[in-house]
Amino acid sequence: MRLFKKLSILALTSAFLLPMGCSGLLDEPLQNVQKVEETDYTETENMMLLVYGSYAQLNDLQWESFPTISLRGDDVNPAGDQQPLIQTDLYAYDRNFWLYNSTWLNLYSDIIYWHGAMEELMKYQEAGANPALTNQYIAEMKVMRSFELLLLARLWSDILIPTSSQPRELYSVELSTFDEVMQHISDQMDEAIPNLAAVRPNQRTDVPGGISRYTALAVKAMANLEIKNFQAVADATGEIIADGNFSLQDDYYQLFKIPGKLSGENLMELQYSDYGTATGTVNRYLWDFFGPASWTPDVSGAGGGWGFWEPTATYVKFMLDRGERERLEATVLFTPDGIAQIKSDPAYATLPSWISNTSKDGDVFNNHPRYKFLSGKFYLPSNQLTPGRFSYGENKNMPVIRYSEVLLMHAEALTSGATSSVMTADVAVNTVRNRVGLGALSGVTLDQVLDEKYAEFATEWGIRFFDLVRHGKTAPLSYEGRTYTDADRFLPYPLPQEDILPQLKADQP
Repeated sequence: MRLFKKLSILALTSAFLLPMGCSGLLDEPLQNVQKVEETDYTETENMMLLVYGSYAQLNDLQWESFPTISLRGDDVNPAGDQQPLIQTDLYAYDRNFWLYNSTWLNLYSDIIYWHGAMEELMKYQEAGANPALTNQYIAEMKVMRSFELLLLARLWSDILIPTSSQPRELYSVELSTFDEVMQHISDQMDEAIPNLAAVRPNQRTDVPGGISRYTALAVKAMANLEIKNFQAVADATGEIIADGNFSLQDDYYQLFKIPGKLSGENLMELQYSDYGTATGTVNRYLWDFFGPASWTPDVSGAGGGWGFWEPTATYVKFMLDRGERERLEATVLFTPDGIAQIKSDPAYATLPSWISNTSKDGDVFNNHPRYKFLSGKFYLPSNQLTPGRFSYGENKNMPVIRYSEVLLMHAEALTSGATSSVMTADVAVNTVRNRVGLGALSGVTLDQVLDEKYAEFATEWGIRFFDLVRHGKTAPLSYEGRTYTDADRFLPYPLPQEDILPQLKADQP
C-alpha cells in the first residue's frame, strides 16, 4: 500500500503560495504564506507529487477534528479532561474552546492546500501535460475539498467558500448559507464526476484506495440529503448501486480492523501504515484518543490510550432491544462497570452470555473512572498489531464513506418521497440487515431507515446527529439528562476567527 508524503510537494514541485502550518492559517492570513522554488512545468512526471501531497493532507486528520465533527448524538459521549468538549455534547457551546478553532483551521488549511495543488496542475496542463490526467487529479481534489466543506457547513451552517490558494482572499469572501454550500458541493461534483475513473477505490493501481467517480457521487448524495433534494440523492446513490461495483464486507467486525483495510465496501478511507516492519517509518492516526486507559491486552506490552470516546448506554440498550450482536460487539467494548450499569436497569438484568469485558480477540478491558464503555470501531486487537509494534491502533485505517451508507441514503431518499428504478427501500435496508443476520423488513418507513443508520453508523462521523436534525426528529437527542433545542444545531464560530474575519461576527445573533 502506498502512503503519501506532503513534504515532497513543498520540496520538489510547488510554485504557489502555500500555508505553512494549520495553527496559524487565519491568525495572520496576510503573512502566513511562503513562496517555494520555481517549478519546471514541462516535467510532467512531477504532477504525481502534487497528488501524493494532496492525499497526505486528506489523511492527516488531526485528532481534535474528529470528535468536534462527531460527538453530538445519542450514540457517543466524550470522556476525559476536556470539559468544554463534554459541555459541547450537552449542547452548551463555548466559542472560545480551542477545539472549535483548531477544527476550523484544520479543515480550511486542507481546502486552501488543495486549491494550491489544483492551481499547480493547471500550470502543468498549460505546459503540455495530458489534459485527461490533469483533469482527473483536479477532480479528485475537488472531491476532497467538497467533503470538507460539507463538514464545515454541518458544524457552522453559513461558511466561507475559498476560491483560491490565497488565505488573504477570505477577507473579502461573503458567507454562503448552508443551502448554498450544499448546492455548491453538488455542482462541484457534477463537474468532477465525468473526469473520474469508474472503479472502486481499491481497484486503483496508481493511487490505491484513492477517490473515484463513486466517491464523488456519494459526496453529491450527502450534500443533497442535507438540502432535502431527495430525488438527487436517489439518482446519485442509484447510479452507484446500478453499476454493481460495490458489496458489503461479510464480517462487520473485521471491517474496522486490519482485514478491512482497502475494503471493497469503502468509497472513501483515510489510510495509515507501519509498512509491516517492526521499526522505521510509520504513518499513524492518533488512535490513543479512543484507546483504553486500563486493559490487559492479549499481546503483552501493547499500548493503551486515553479512553475519550465512549458509546452511550442508550445505544447499548437500543441494540439489545433489537436483538443485535454483530454490530453491538463491533461498536462497544464493555468494562465490568459498564456491564453492571446496564444490568442495574431491571429491563436488562439478564444479558446475553456473549457480553463480556473480554473481546473476541482476547483483550480484557478493565474498569476506569473515566468511562464504562469503549469504542470498538476504533479498536485494533493487540493480536493484529505488526510484531514489534506496540502503539495502540497502529496500522489501522479509518473508513469515511461506506457502501452501507450509500444503500441507506438511497432508502432514506425513497422513504422521503423520491423514486428509483434501481432498488427499493426494502431491498436497500435488508441488504444491510442481512450482513449482520437480521430478518427482512417490508414496507420500510423513514423511522426504520433512521434506526438502521443508528445501528450501522454509531460513533462514526456524527451521522446519527445529522440524520435526526435534518428530519426534525430530534427527541432522541434529549437523553441522559440532556435537553436539545433547534437552536443547538450549529456551533458558534470560533472566537479567534470572529476577531479576524468580520463576516463571521456580522452573522452572529
